[in-house]
Amino acid sequence: MNKQRVVITGIGMITPLGNDVKTTWNGIVGGRSGIGPLTRRDAEKFPVKVAGEAKDFDPANYIDKKEARKMDRFTQFAVAASLEAVHDAGIKVGENVDAERIGVWIGSGIGGMDTHEEQFRRFEEKGYKRVSPFFIPMMIPDMASGQVSILTGAKGVNACTVTACASGANSIGDAFKVIQRGDADIMIAGGTEAPITDLALAGFSSMTALSFNPDPETASRPFDKNRDGFVMGEGAGILILESLESAIRRKANIYGEIVGYGATADAHHITTPAPGGEGGARAMKLALDDAGVKPEDIQYVNAHGTSTFYNDLYETQAIKSVFGEHAYQVAVSSTKSMTGHLLGAAGAIEAVFSILAIKEGVLPPTINYETPDEEVDLDYVPNEARKTDIQTVLSNSLGFGGHNVSLVFKKYE
Repeated sequence: MNKQRVVITGIGMITPLGNDVKTTWNGIVGGRSGIGPLTRRDAEKFPVKVAGEAKDFDPANYIDKKEARKMDRFTQFAVAASLEAVHDAGIKVGENVDAERIGVWIGSGIGGMDTHEEQFRRFEEKGYKRVSPFFIPMMIPDMASGQVSILTGAKGVNACTVTACASGANSIGDAFKVIQRGDADIMIAGGTEAPITDLALAGFSSMTALSFNPDPETASRPFDKNRDGFVMGEGAGILILESLESAIRRKANIYGEIVGYGATADAHHITTPAPGGEGGARAMKLALDDAGVKPEDIQYVNAHGTSTFYNDLYETQAIKSVFGEHAYQVAVSSTKSMTGHLLGAAGAIEAVFSILAIKEGVLPPTINYETPDEEVDLDYVPNEARKTDIQTVLSNSLGFGGHNVSLVFKKYE
């Protein structure tokens, strides 16, 4: 089968660093943290005092107010980021793009948890008749993809991958394959999450996965010896994936090319990665093989790097097992040090960062890296961004349930 080459022609983001790509990327390059005091919930209820909240986000800037009220926050994020990406790509469905040849694939790990909690409280207090008729379509994780399809007019494949913290990366990989095999010309792909809710904070706190460090500036510290858990973040990341043929025909701006996708299962434990990052290592190898590149061709790894003990240790070990001696030459960084962990949206915003790293020739830093861990000893681009020519990037995403995803991006030539 003749595989289509797939390029990135548009990007959009809502993150703790800003409500668009430019503001977010400037924050990343500047090594600025988007993490602040927890304000969306009563911090007195939880041991967690900080979060990566999307600040000054107003859905009315993107969507009719009446329609926005029928969407959970995670869907509002997806719509906002998708509209930015579609505009960036110069797509006009039905004019320069056939509606049936453009699809949507947006993942979410949790979906409308905010809506779920609010409506359950209403049910408990006032009975079933007071539950919103929009409760179900606001809550289900696929509604971000559904609403983006409705608002853009995209009539091709419409799907949502739910693989916890790998959801965004899986969705991009799955959308990549749709175009590669010729089932669509364009896909609006990525991930979205709005998990800063009472139950999510309670659940993650109870399992001691979150950082209890009250200082927003230093709480997220991937690969640092004193890391003590991840910081919850919210937002969305969207890529416009397009066949090279279609992009050339439309004279589109090309950011880079997606060339590899690997996905595996740990088959080990519901939350802890397999020892040595064995499953993650296999995902990286599959992605490299799919891309037709060697480990030594990779100059930068955007790591999953959650700032938890086992993730950072095992991901480092996985990189060493895949890259061998080259592991000490490749730059590895975790942008979660600045955004927090956006769960199902993490892999999507990190895919955008990977593409921009190639396009702009900048390695994003890992901030808050102060105390080296003798077992976690790669080049984590500590504290300051680094200018360098980047040809090929690998991005990792790992999720509860043992999901491992790796994506490979290249400079477009």
